[in-house]
Amino acid sequence: MGVENKAELMARAETAPETLTDGFHLLIDALKLNGVETIYNVPGIPITDLGRYAQAQGLRVLSFRHEQHAGYAAAAAGFLTKKPGVCMTVSAPGFLNGLTALAHATTNCWPMILISGSSEREIVDLQRGDYEEMDQLAIARPHAKASYRILHAEDIGLGVARAVRASLSGRPGGVYLDVPGELLGQVMDAAEGQKSLIKVVEPNPAAFPGPDAVSRAVDVLKSAKKPLIIIGKGAAYAQCDDTVRDLVETLGFPYLPMSMAKGLLPDVHPLCASAARSLVLKEADCVFLIGARLNWLLSHGKGKAWGEPGTKNFVQIDIEPTEMDSNQGIAAPLIGDIESCATALLDAIGSDWQKPDESWTGAVREKVEGNVARMAPRLQNNNSPMDYHGALGVVKQVMADHPDTVLVNEGANALDMTRSIVDVHKPRKRLDVGTWGIMGVGMGNAIAAAVETGNQVLAIEGDSAFGFCGMEVETICRYDLPICIVIMNNNGIYRGDGENWSGGEDPSTTVFVKDARYDIMMTAFGGVGVHVTSPDELKQAIAEAFASGKPTLINAVIAEDAGKESGNIGNLNPSSVVAQARYPQAKKI
Repeated sequence: MGVENKAELMARAETAPETLTDGFHLLIDALKLNGVETIYNVPGIPITDLGRYAQAQGLRVLSFRHEQHAGYAAAAAGFLTKKPGVCMTVSAPGFLNGLTALAHATTNCWPMILISGSSEREIVDLQRGDYEEMDQLAIARPHAKASYRILHAEDIGLGVARAVRASLSGRPGGVYLDVPGELLGQVMDAAEGQKSLIKVVEPNPAAFPGPDAVSRAVDVLKSAKKPLIIIGKGAAYAQCDDTVRDLVETLGFPYLPMSMAKGLLPDVHPLCASAARSLVLKEADCVFLIGARLNWLLSHGKGKAWGEPGTKNFVQIDIEPTEMDSNQGIAAPLIGDIESCATALLDAIGSDWQKPDESWTGAVREKVEGNVARMAPRLQNNNSPMDYHGALGVVKQVMADHPDTVLVNEGANALDMTRSIVDVHKPRKRLDVGTWGIMGVGMGNAIAAAVETGNQVLAIEGDSAFGFCGMEVETICRYDLPICIVIMNNNGIYRGDGENWSGGEDPSTTVFVKDARYDIMMTAFGGVGVHVTSPDELKQAIAEAFASGKPTLINAVIAEDAGKESGNIGNLNPSSVVAQARYPQAKKI
């Protein structure tokens, strides 16, 4: 039974409203049936009442100040929970604001569903100039794993089921669900409506590698003299932590964790080679990728960092077959989910596996210990104003003392130096800018981490990165979330001492207001704001924030000249010989 005559429905609703349902409630029921518990949204036409009804029906609905950050929160929720995070936006401009986050989820392979209200098809297709008219489905398609539009109330269950399965199956990703405003008000028989709902069964079944592929991988791994494992955030997402750890320790290979895989095995593990990254990338003769991709974050597996071309064999686990050979030939591809592939390898390796010679693992360990020892004194300084090392030495100790804390991190120097200095001790306790290196994810990530885990969150933000998302501190205060934000404030992008190369009165393009007080911004919304200028003060401020569990923002004054261009990826900024000669100031950076 589909949508009935409108006059008949109105008459029936007046006499027996309990026998009818509408698009609002069918959409909410379909989401609940498929395990959705939280929605991240920005209210407005035509989804304002949808959020109200969802809240009334027991879903937690968190309203943000900007759709982009609601979307980032949903994407992070997908990573943390292995279930699709749901973001809900208004039409056209709101949809476009959420689209960046949807593409972010797809690029990072996290399950997310963006639900956006939209104008009616008959108006959009004839371009009749409706309120916020836009063909949102067409725009979303290139940036999502899948995109669907629901036009009839009886198809809501099907549409939600398609979105859930698409977001989770195979390589996870973002899915767009287009909901025209008229759909939400459509009315149908309640019993028929319930029958139309679909609960998705086993959306992402185990995918086992073939026996020949496993045997090939074992042979390649066995032949290695200087093997290296690279663990990516895909392995953290998989939530088969014990299996991955068993595989790494059974093989006995040194490993490098990518930034959001930090903590899958503790960064202080004896096989962790993070502090010897240059050595292991250059010298390894076999690289085993577990949930990691040979993209720009790994220099595409090429270049000086990787040593002589053609001297390495690559083994790779990935659910997506087309990922293989994307930048380097993969000698032993293992197509399947990480747990199934790792289990198959463990079974094939057996108990008589020979670990690498001590000449390799010992050399790596010696390099790690030497670099850690050389760095240690720099992390103990109490300079005022602070440098990054002194400030992050405090954060490093905080994470060691509170290993369940979720560390959120973004910026340029604030990102790169935190990643290399601060150890993470448990899985999925680090959220950062991801594959795109996108700025502005910090507050969305922090809110999702607090909501989805219930744990204390510590957000280390560059002052520039915080500027993209800072208004969400009001959201943090409104929901009284246990989030402590530390702004590494050096008065600018990269550094605060940039010069206007024209000699004019305007500040440099990379310079902010001097001595800005971000902490006062937090107090304006009822949170705790603290201004610190030394590592000792920072340590005390974080301790008080953790003890209280209150929303806290610490304005940490960093020396203006402490940073450098683009953090540790300055090579991505194009340079010009002509410009260098014309503007000698460029050489100072």
